Amino acid sequence: MAGIVMVFDFDKTIIEVDSDNWVVDELGATHLFNELLPTMPWNSLMDKMMSELYEQGKSIDEIKEILRRAPIHPRIVPTIKTAYALGCDLRIVSDANTLFIDTIIDHLGIKSCFSEIHTNPSYIDQQGGLRISPYVDFHTCTLGCPPNMCKGMIIEKIQASLAKEGHKRMIYMGDGIGDFCPSLKLRESDFMMPRKDFPVWDLICENRAILKSEIHEWADGKEMEKIMLKLIEKIKIQESGKMLSNEHCKSDNIPNAVLPQPLRVHQ
Repeated sequence: MAGIVMVFDFDKTIIEVDSDNWVVDELGATHLFNELLPTMPWNSLMDKMMSELYEQGKSIDEIKEILRRAPIHPRIVPTIKTAYALGCDLRIVSDANTLFIDTIIDHLGIKSCFSEIHTNPSYIDQQGGLRISPYVDFHTCTLGCPPNMCKGMIIEKIQASLAKEGHKRMIYMGDGIGDFCPSLKLRESDFMMPRKDFPVWDLICENRAILKSEIHEWADGKEMEKIMLKLIEKIKIQESGKMLSNEHCKSDNIPNAVLPQPLRVHQ
């Protein structure tokens, strides 16, 4: 449905792991990562870790091969392809980075399903190492967003852009603390799909009264698929009902002078 925008977090939502941790652990750099973690923000740490791993002789090809092995629930890819085939506008908002996300979704054959990806920029420097930059230099959100990315601000920008295209309804899927802020930006006609028993689910349970959207939790890819398809159908029915209602209202407002007159039967 062209009127539905689906926004996906990436780590532990599309894939089953955190892509940053997955790469660091698979390359045997967990100890160094944990040692440096208290000293700098996560995004800066990942940039440094990529430099350190390059110095140790780890190549971009090795990193990509590890990313292609990232675990994913078997129903996620079919769900994304079905939503795309039904005409939904799919987007990713993630605190991962462009190389990690592009490598994985290209490998899964779903890259073309997404119209937009908001994430931290990454590039290969002149020496051949991976560098990761912050999405923004700094922001002042106090709802648990990391300093390099406020997903709530991104959702507001998406909403402002969509407002020019007419009425659109949003379905947001996420799992982490950083997905709580955008959940507060959703409207009454939108849907929030938090992953059950993950940090965002806990925050939503504690603050349910301040969320405007409908909440539909999910535990795994199978449940995500079931709920998502139900919501698409629900929106389709609701929007069809509105169209019929509007048509009825239009006919009610036609002046009597132009309405068909009853037949007069000669006595």
